[in-house]
Amino acid sequence: MENTGMKVLIHASAFFAPFLVPILMFLISDENDIKKLSIQAILFQLVMGVLIAISVIMSVFLIGLPFLIGFSIMWIVVPIIGIVKALKNERYDYPFVGKWVQ
Repeated sequence: MENTGMKVLIHASAFFAPFLVPILMFLISDENDIKKLSIQAILFQLVMGVLIAISVIMSVFLIGLPFLIGFSIMWIVVPIIGIVKALKNERYDYPFVGKWVQ
């Protein structure tokens, strides 16, 4: 599989297997770019899951409702942006976690 195809698969996996595919790509690939992107994808899913869970809890007090909506939209839009960037062969770092993985 081509490098671009692997990147698209990692980004698209957010919709069907957010942890399984990045872990497999990390183990299979020898390229550092794919390994970094896989770790970023896993961390992004974990961080967004925690943020959405906290927003759900805070929605009881109506404080977390705007955050819940914002984080839910972000959870869908960010992988789509990553797919488009991968198809254009441009580098894309996930928000929040992009700088954590060097």
